[in-house]
Amino acid sequence: MRPQEFSQLRYGMFIHYGLYSQLGRGEWVMNREKLSRQEMLNLAQQFQPSRFDAEQLCQLAVEGGMKYLVFTTMHHEGFRLYQSSLSDFNSWHYCRRDLVREVVAGARKHGLRIGLYHSLNNWFDRPDAVDALEDPEAYRSFIKHCFARLRELLQQFSPIDIMWYDGWWPFNAEQWQAERMNQELRNIQSNLLFNGRNGLDGDFRTPEQHLGAPSPWAPWEACITLNQHWGYHAHDQEWKSPQEVIRMLLTCAQGQGNLLLNVGPDASGSVPEASQKIIRQVGDWLKRGGEEMMQDLEKMSFSHGPRQPGEHGDWDHAGGFYRKDKKMYWPLFHFPGQKATLSGLEMQVEQVSCGKFGSLEFSQQDDIIQVSLPEEMSSQLCPVLVFGCQQKPSIYRCGGMRQPKLQHPRYDPVEPDIKY
Repeated sequence: MRPQEFSQLRYGMFIHYGLYSQLGRGEWVMNREKLSRQEMLNLAQQFQPSRFDAEQLCQLAVEGGMKYLVFTTMHHEGFRLYQSSLSDFNSWHYCRRDLVREVVAGARKHGLRIGLYHSLNNWFDRPDAVDALEDPEAYRSFIKHCFARLRELLQQFSPIDIMWYDGWWPFNAEQWQAERMNQELRNIQSNLLFNGRNGLDGDFRTPEQHLGAPSPWAPWEACITLNQHWGYHAHDQEWKSPQEVIRMLLTCAQGQGNLLLNVGPDASGSVPEASQKIIRQVGDWLKRGGEEMMQDLEKMSFSHGPRQPGEHGDWDHAGGFYRKDKKMYWPLFHFPGQKATLSGLEMQVEQVSCGKFGSLEFSQQDDIIQVSLPEEMSSQLCPVLVFGCQQKPSIYRCGGMRQPKLQHPRYDPVEPDIKY
């Protein structure tokens, strides 16, 4: 896969699963509670992912409108979810399940691109990263084992699409020998994409828990949790709403980036029902017209002052606006009632439509348009009004009830308010 193809995938599923899932306190529990190696070995004895179903996971991704998966082959705790000849601390040894092989096969069957997450750090094996930081001989052994793991992983599952590094502490690119690392893996698979978490820029950027596009632009992917944890936490019910996920998708689409949305299966391997429901609801929205907005989308801005385009909501009660060529899209995050009214139009509208509702009645008088909406639309998740226009869509409103006839400042908060 080329970086250009990656940057058009737009939506993917991140899957965090490991021994930590059995404890239900998040993926950093070994580190934060200082669990011993023996405690982790005892936990591995109990590892029975009886409800982990790669087929269902991939089917959920497809139903959600996702185009790729990234699966945690080994998180920082060091437990491999595949058969390994390098360590018995793996799922095959304890339960005769190679979960990575199951996921890769499922992704290929369902036409999903596949990325393998692998932590460079490793809290379980010795020497660990702290040993490597303190002692040159331990460093040489640590790096040797890290490279061996990566080679074994790719040799077993190639071809894949993405090698998703993580756990870069405590070294920089030179100390990770990142150039050699990437080259050794490309010697196994030449068309492999890398993220930038071994210290190099990588083929794409991975902003975590925020949606900031790189500047200057480069292919990018925002990795975001559905609640507050990557790994399963039994008492974390702070789920993002389907509307929040749609907003994130639109932000990524406007920035020509991808959204990698995380699920954290529980101890048994089952994805929480809340996660499944949200993903399917967003998938339905994509099928009802949202998919059309996922490529070459522009966020429409109504001011050209100190803020950058697309950084504010412009006070429209139902939601913001987007455009592509001669079409304008208005996702109704908050239903406006049976009459939707817009002002400030600088273009002539020829048609208004909305998914299964087809063409909608409208009237335009100068810069104001009113669109009649069926009551049934009020129960839909974020219906999208599509305006077909004679020209490229443009809207301008000022801070007064009419536009001044003289040259005037564009409406925006004053410089000190946004500078700090």
